[in-house]
Order: sequence, then structure tokens, then C-alpha cells
Amino acid sequence: MVKHPNFDGVQNPVHAVENVNANVESIRMKVVLFCGGLGLRLREYSDHIPKPLVSIGYRPLLWHVMKYFSHFGHKDFVLCLGYRGDLIKQYFLNYDECLSNDFVLSKSGKSLELANSDIHDWRITFVDTGVRSNIGQRLMAVQKYVEKEEVFLANYTDGLTDLDFYSYLDYARQGDRIATFLSVKPNLSYHVATTDDKGLVTGIKELTQSGVRINAGFFVLKRDIFRYIRPGEELVIEPFQRLIRDQQLAAYAYDGFFSAIDTFKDKQKLDELYEGGHPPWEVWRETNGEYPKGA
Repeated sequence: MVKHPNFDGVQNPVHAVENVNANVESIRMKVVLFCGGLGLRLREYSDHIPKPLVSIGYRPLLWHVMKYFSHFGHKDFVLCLGYRGDLIKQYFLNYDECLSNDFVLSKSGKSLELANSDIHDWRITFVDTGVRSNIGQRLMAVQKYVEKEEVFLANYTDGLTDLDFYSYLDYARQGDRIATFLSVKPNLSYHVATTDDKGLVTGIKELTQSGVRINAGFFVLKRDIFRYIRPGEELVIEPFQRLIRDQQLAAYAYDGFFSAIDTFKDKQKLDELYEGGHPPWEVWRETNGEYPKGA
């Protein structure tokens, strides 16, 4: 098997990659979504609703993330609820398919025919994981829902991408690490300066050109991840340090579209892309014939 061109980790001779020829398009995994944060940097909205319910177009950010995963066949979700989790429950309990699907209304409103449906084949588990819990604590709180899964997915609910998830999953399977995450260039307008010991600037460049990459989430995790987490620990701090020590953490470098909502400005950017008619993260529209890629 040829190593993925993006993979620069150390091959593990002990745990040979099994079933590496399996078609990743047929693999179905549970998806753990972290939905409980306070969203303090988006106070215009998060004072009233949880950040995952901030809307992009007709649907909340959470829906866009779930729609992305379902497009690639992963439709069994575990939602880690926290701040205003009741509103997330109510959203799905009162879900209206008509808001984002074409439909035909006839017989004076007595007959409604949907052209298609979003969530009819989704399975969603709602779990209260604490209002102020960190990501590691939330993951531990839902362990019983994924403990029978050899591999499962996990993700923040504030980032959107056009990533080909099949390629990413193939990379993670070939790497065969306990944890793999998506790494992207930071989308910030800062400049990085280097100086000598006298304080004279020796170089300056945009942060996006500095070589720095950040964790964008989109985790592929083996169930062994729970052996690396201690009570109260944040996932990407102490547990990830242990994984690094054991050469069990890999990152997939992606330079395509990725955007997270941290501020009102970030939301405005995604709103503009959505209103432009071709939001890049709506990869499901390409295969549904709604518009061709690059159109």
C-alpha cells in the first residue's frame, strides 16, 4: 500500500493496518459533536442561544456540520450538550423540513409533498455533558455511547469546510494512529515578526504564510483515546501530549476552504458566502445536481 502523500508520521510496525483496502465510502461511524460551549466571543448571539444554533441561511451552524457528515454517510450523531442544550433539543423536536427543502403544497394546504428530506435517516443521541465542561470532560461523558466503536469521529460545531472526507478518512486509516485531526492555516490578519537580541526586526510576514498550522477539529479517534484522558483534562492539552509521546497523534494538513465562527465578523463572512449562492461547504449540493463544482 502506498503511503498517503500527506502522511509524514512514523509507521507503526506493531499494529499493521488491517482492511486498508476497504472502501472508505462504505464505512459508517458515529459522530460526537461538542455543542456545549458558551461562545463568549460571539456575545451578540450566544447571550440568547448556544453558539451551534447561530444561523447561516435558513439553518443553524450545527445543522450545516451534521449535513456535511451525513453527506459522507455518517448519520449517527451524539450531541454533547451544555449551555442552553434545551434549545438544541427543541430545535430537533420541532424540526421543519420545509425550511431548507423544496415542496409542493396542494389541496388548500391539506397535502404537502417534500422533494427531499434532510434528517429522516439521522439518529441523534442528546447527552447533557455539563454547562462548563471542557472538551475532554464532554468526551468522557459520552464514552458509553461510543465504547463499542473501534473508531469514531468527533468535531467542534463551529467550523465549516469543503474537505473531501473520504480522502481524509483514508489518510487516518492508513496512518493507524489513536487520534488524527485536521490542521489548517490560521485565518487571521496578524503579522509575525522576528527580531534579533537587540530588538531589531529581521523579518515580518503574514501569519498565514508563517508555516503555523492550527487544530481545526474533525477528529478521527480510536476508542483507545479514553485511556489517555484523566478526569478534568482538556482533550488537546494533557491527553494529546501523551499521544505525542507515544507517537499516536497525526495531523492532516489541508489548505482548502475552512472557516470557523468565533466572532461576528466570521459570521458575516459565512453569511456573504451563503447569500452568494455557492457556499463552498455545501458539498452535498454538488452531487445532488444543484450546482456544479466551480460554477
